[in-house]
Amino acid sequence: MLSLNPSELTIPKLHQLLLGSVGPRPICFASTVDKDGNRNLAPFSFFNVFSANPPILVFSPARSGRTGESKDTYKNVKEVAEVVINVVTYNMVQQMSLASSPFPKGVDEFVKTGFTPIESELVKPARVKESPVQLECVVENIIELGQEGGAGNLIICKVVKIHIQENALNEHGQIDQTKIDLVARMGGDWYCRANGEALFELVKPLTICGIGVDALPEHIRLSHILTGNDLGKLGNVEEAPSHETSTEIKAKYSGKDAVVIAKELLNKDLTKEALALLW
Repeated sequence: MLSLNPSELTIPKLHQLLLGSVGPRPICFASTVDKDGNRNLAPFSFFNVFSANPPILVFSPARSGRTGESKDTYKNVKEVAEVVINVVTYNMVQQMSLASSPFPKGVDEFVKTGFTPIESELVKPARVKESPVQLECVVENIIELGQEGGAGNLIICKVVKIHIQENALNEHGQIDQTKIDLVARMGGDWYCRANGEALFELVKPLTICGIGVDALPEHIRLSHILTGNDLGKLGNVEEAPSHETSTEIKAKYSGKDAVVIAKELLNKDLTKEALALLW
């Protein structure tokens, strides 16, 4: 394994390693205005949601690694502490990328990219009509992480109004992850599309604790066939199978390779049956 000291790397090299490792990163498509009302629209992938109560989003328009200059977005929120954060879908990605061009200050990226500005209800910056979710925010705080090229500026935003296109919702009023078709940033020029086979569900163990991998018999834990994901599934079962259940399942698959059958059962999410067979 390669081990590196960040202080010994150039900023471009460190930037490439960090962004190539930490991803996919959601995209904050930030709409801001300066004190004169001039619009700016720019994407940032140093971004995430950090709290629901209060509803807080944080993004970081970092200083240019080449010039050390601050982004117009950062300058704007210093003058007008409001921002609309628009989510980015696959249908928007090319226009969004165009908005990241180093246009001179005062150039309206809404015009340059062809996006449609619509008036916000509680803040001055416009919303992007084409975005399925538009979040009107007030800037609560700005934390400068440094004064040199590559330094981030944490823009801490409180959501004051949420706009959602109804075709992005399921029948329960929740964002439908199979419909919204979000994109995210990876390293270099790479992006990720959250759609199709890239999506999968994994139930969170919020109310029931699994037995844990450490509680699995040694022959299961040290198997050369079962993967870490397999062990994780087995360890998430809330209780060990009874002797009667294990005997019954083993009889069902008598004469077959138990580990091979267990793998097939795990792939079908029949985890309890797989555990009983292996126990």
